[in-house]
Amino acid sequence: MKIVTIVGARPQFIKAAALSRELRKLHDEVILHTGQHYDNNMSDVFFLELEIPIPKYNLGVGSGTHARQTAEMMIGIEDVILKEKPDALLIYGDTNSTLAGAIVAGKLDIPIAHIEAGARTFVKDMPEEQNRIVADHLAKWNFTASEEHKEYLAAEGVTENVYNVGDVMCDGLLHALKKVKSTDKNIYAKKLDYYIPNCGTIDDYYLSTLHRPENVDDIKKVKSIIDGFEKLDAPVLFAVHPRTIPKIRELTKQKEYCNIHFVKPLGYLDMVFFTSNARKVITDSGGLHKEAFLMRVPSVVVLRSTGWRETLDGNCNVLARPDGDEIVDKVFNTKINYLKYSIMHYGDGTASKKISNILWQ
Repeated sequence: MKIVTIVGARPQFIKAAALSRELRKLHDEVILHTGQHYDNNMSDVFFLELEIPIPKYNLGVGSGTHARQTAEMMIGIEDVILKEKPDALLIYGDTNSTLAGAIVAGKLDIPIAHIEAGARTFVKDMPEEQNRIVADHLAKWNFTASEEHKEYLAAEGVTENVYNVGDVMCDGLLHALKKVKSTDKNIYAKKLDYYIPNCGTIDDYYLSTLHRPENVDDIKKVKSIIDGFEKLDAPVLFAVHPRTIPKIRELTKQKEYCNIHFVKPLGYLDMVFFTSNARKVITDSGGLHKEAFLMRVPSVVVLRSTGWRETLDGNCNVLARPDGDEIVDKVFNTKINYLKYSIMHYGDGTASKKISNILWQ
């Protein structure tokens, strides 16, 4: 088939790196980058580092309100679909790029393949939940990462062409870990790009990323969180999202934070390295707390809920509010059942091959 694949945000580049390798063995793939993530550290570096084919189209949409961003994407996606006349549109996950692609393909009667379907937080006001529900119900093929996600779809009446194939992000992670393990760890430390100079060491550390508006758009919440980081018993390597850095700069003018390394967003291989060697991860990223689980690294997840509910088993991951004291309490006092890491919720690393073969049928 001729397939137009839509990507636009960091997690989708990682998934596309795994799936495109298999898709292109059987199909003609055209990659469309919406430009939802446009900063080099959030976008271009991934295509180079993960050897993803360069997108044929880049809409360059950039940031904006949910409505404006999605509307601009829809216009550009429609133009590309009308030009390319694909047999199918492939979308990933739960971003605005995913929503825009699903709506346009649905209107144009183009079959949709949704990768990572069925995940549910059961918090309807989360934009990601809304995006995923719409995509699931418009898709012709829904590929789930776990059996539980398949069951969620069945409860909503979505039962045809639903396949539990495992997680393509797991495929990509296994590939990346091989590269990381063969690289001198000092190379990763030297590549860190600091927003604010810090001369301390990071041999033993916690890793953090935060980007969700509900967590970082309120400076009081940001202050509470980084004040909490100061109380931890090891440094925090904090990869700061571009939307958060103005607040970080304002707060660091008022107070010196000696226990935090404020660095620019990390490339994928860098993130895999620093995650796999961290004490724990503190994040609101769905992809990162799932990858940390796959690497057997506990996480404190700063969200009201998660679509990856399997990772909560045995407190491998725990939820927390954007409150520094609560985060510190969860870091120090969570009892973890490490036996839960041995359960293969997300497949065996062959999801991409399974998806490509199903689409070939």
